[in-house]
Amino acid sequence: MTTAVLVLEDGRTFTGRRYGAEGSTLGEIVFNTGMTGYQETLTDPSYHRQIVVMTAPHVGNTGVNDDDQESTRIWVAGYVVRDPARRASNWRSVRTLDDDLEAQEIVGISDIDTRALTRHLRERGVMRAGIFSGGALESADGERRPEHELLAEVRSAPAMAGADLAGEVSTDVAYVVEALGPDGSPLETPVATVAAVDLGIKAMTPQRLAERGVRVHVLPSSATFADVEATSPDGVFFSNGPGDPGAATHEVELLREVLDRRIPFFGICYGNQILGRALGYGTYKLGYGHRGVNQPVMDRSTGKVEITAHNHGFAVDAPLDGESVAPHDGGRYGRVVVSHVDLNDDVVEGLQALDLPAFSVQYHPEAAAGPHDAAYLFDRFVELMTTQKGAA
Repeated sequence: MTTAVLVLEDGRTFTGRRYGAEGSTLGEIVFNTGMTGYQETLTDPSYHRQIVVMTAPHVGNTGVNDDDQESTRIWVAGYVVRDPARRASNWRSVRTLDDDLEAQEIVGISDIDTRALTRHLRERGVMRAGIFSGGALESADGERRPEHELLAEVRSAPAMAGADLAGEVSTDVAYVVEALGPDGSPLETPVATVAAVDLGIKAMTPQRLAERGVRVHVLPSSATFADVEATSPDGVFFSNGPGDPGAATHEVELLREVLDRRIPFFGICYGNQILGRALGYGTYKLGYGHRGVNQPVMDRSTGKVEITAHNHGFAVDAPLDGESVAPHDGGRYGRVVVSHVDLNDDVVEGLQALDLPAFSVQYHPEAAAGPHDAAYLFDRFVELMTTQKGAA
């Protein structure tokens, strides 16, 4: 088996075996604490330019199928596992994970101490990293490349802070996901119509809306307000996605046009950060982020604790307690509360505008894979739109 080396930006290295494609890759290294859902993780566009470490020790047991993809391709920059499955064993499996990684040229590494690696990242924070195997470990004369040379390559990679990446993962062409009736058949007259701006949208998100009788127009991240308006939306949705929300100038301005016209809005993950910025709050980079399907979040309006699916490295900087006035433009958007909070570290996990029909959460209520505790948020969005329509 081909040797592979993982090199961290701070100089720590791990030697293991090639997993997936042979070669080299660079990116921000992050860890995912989910015990399941590796296929959904790999195909989540939010992981663009990130090397993902799986903390679950055994990965690949159920192989890969064509139904659980969250997009049309694998987006991770690299993949790190401890014990890859020797064989895939599941009635839905059509190929092995190793074959899928290799076919899509995803460079990975296995047989390393992922527990030690995760502890290191928790203490030092996420950082740039590189995986090297095969010819990428050899110099022109066939000798093993020195570690300082590999480290220099890692440190030359672009950082995630300041990265504007939504346009790199978004759809190029608008498309429609039709509303569905209770029996799963197409619904001729939808309950509502939503313009969903694709910042790295997962396939399950418009599906969850469609299941509630909503027709969803999925628009590119470059969409203008005229493009949004052309769909005659009852509501606007901003999806999850990769990159630094501080660099998302176009998306913030687009959302402000939506808010100015009092169109109901719902955002998740990156969309939550964009709402925070549109309202005038800041965003910041977390030390190691939240990634997995087991994050406890409290809905402050009910006191209920939800176990939720997360994938984010940035967060909104808003006052945790009580109402605050949105800082943008002298407070023209009115009062806002932090509606949800992470119980592990008090990170803002949701925003609720009190004087606008707008709310958002930082986590993933579509939960593929993951718990379905937060599915009610889609119902809340539908209720917001129908109430607004009834009042018009």
